[in-house]
Amino acid sequence: MSIECPYCEKLEDYNFGDPLLQTEHWIVFLAPNQSNLATCVVALNRSKKTLSGLKDSEWQDFIQLLERMEKAVQMAFDATLFNWGCLMNTFYLEDTLDPHLHWHFIPRYNHPVKFAGHTFEDPHFGYMRPRPPKNISEDVRNRIAGKIREFL
Repeated sequence: MSIECPYCEKLEDYNFGDPLLQTEHWIVFLAPNQSNLATCVVALNRSKKTLSGLKDSEWQDFIQLLERMEKAVQMAFDATLFNWGCLMNTFYLEDTLDPHLHWHFIPRYNHPVKFAGHTFEDPHFGYMRPRPPKNISEDVRNRIAGKIREFL
């Protein structure tokens, strides 16, 4: 299932992933790297660089989206907890795209999860350590997205 997302074209070069859900102010993308199952990027649907520039309505929409995403992924994959980060670091390196406000939504698991013929493990549960990318097929990404949507 695809979503109608007029703003997604403007974000294409950012490689946030496959559009999963859109609210009034935010677009959720299933991230290409699934080293943590159901990792997503949540991008503002207008051009903005900093959190301090968000409107009250965007914050309220984000809070509702946060609750929906955490509930859906917990129900779909039995996630243990969720890390949210708004880092923006790489945008300030040379030769990068203009900064675009977005959040990283990273489910964490204290147990392996078997899904679509893959075993997703979180060997650094409880710690923030970089993990090598786990790139999966388009079919598996679509199945992950479908499972999340079942609970949205």
